[in-house]
Order: sequence, then structure tokens, then C-alpha cells
Amino acid sequence: MKHFLTAALCAGFLATLVPAGAEAGAIERACRQSDRTAATPGLCNCIQKVANRSLTRSERKTVSKWFSDPHRAQVVRQSSNRSDERLWQRYKAFGDHAARSCG
Repeated sequence: MKHFLTAALCAGFLATLVPAGAEAGAIERACRQSDRTAATPGLCNCIQKVANRSLTRSERKTVSKWFSDPHRAQVVRQSSNRSDERLWQRYKAFGDHAARSCG
């Protein structure tokens, strides 16, 4: 599971370097602030673009918190709450799409 989170959030992605700007979304900011060495500006920008197409604004805000606290993702993944289950399914689809698009 840890491997999936790392892969979905930033590992192994390659993209063009884009300068940081005020336009950065919640996912991109969280990615850039993470201590992962693969979290380049270009990668984080690519992940944000995929998130914008895959997740609602509220979901992006929630998922962005998982960069600094992966345990929150585990709580959602293991929850039996229907809304958490839907979020987890959308997050998995987002992670798969980001891996294909950005990596």
C-alpha cells in the first residue's frame, strides 16, 4: 500500500520543469513541499493537472493533506463509510491516470 501511495503521489514521474507560481493548486503545493526526491516542479504540476480533471476541489483538498500525513489515506482506505469508499475509488483512478500521464 505504501508503494501505491508513493507511486500515485510522485515516484517515477517525469515531466517538463515548470516554475512555481501563484497558480499552483493544493495537490501541486503539497507535492512540492513533500520531502520526496522525485517531487520535481514538473512532476507536481503534472499531478495537479491530472487531479484537476479527476477529482473535485474538495477531494483535491483532502488528498493534498495525504502528502504530509499518509495515515489519513489509510484511514479513508479502510473506512466502511460510503463517501470514504467513493473517495478512495476516485483517488485510485486518479493515481492510475497520473502514473500513465506523468510517468
